[in-house]
Amino acid sequence: MNSMPNATRSTRQRGEVLALLQEVEGARSAQQLYLMLQERGAKVGLTTVYRTLQLLVDAGEADSTRLPGGEQLFRLCSRTHHHHLICRQCGKTVEVAGPAVEKWADEVAHEHGFTDVGHTIEIFGRCAECSKTPG
Repeated sequence: MNSMPNATRSTRQRGEVLALLQEVEGARSAQQLYLMLQERGAKVGLTTVYRTLQLLVDAGEADSTRLPGGEQLFRLCSRTHHHHLICRQCGKTVEVAGPAVEKWADEVAHEHGFTDVGHTIEIFGRCAECSKTPG
């Protein structure tokens, strides 16, 4: 049995997911991305969308964020260390540097004897656009 057609199909499908992520602004759920792909006529299954997103997160090419309500969002991300401001209403995500946070994290880790420390900071609120409407 030749497995090449499945590998080619999988690569094509993954390419479609990646291409869509490169086009959209902000973070999107796997279901949102799946529906957008379906609207384009792409023959990509929801499982492939989830798998591709996880591969991108594992490779450090995408970020995964969980909103306070539990929904998981994905977006392509820069490879430099940064933090996120995330709109809890629309999912808009902004990468921000935080030198004061870096210093604080290092100090707290050192104070408690921790080494080789990493951290992730996500700040949730409402973006300027969503703040214009009651919610």
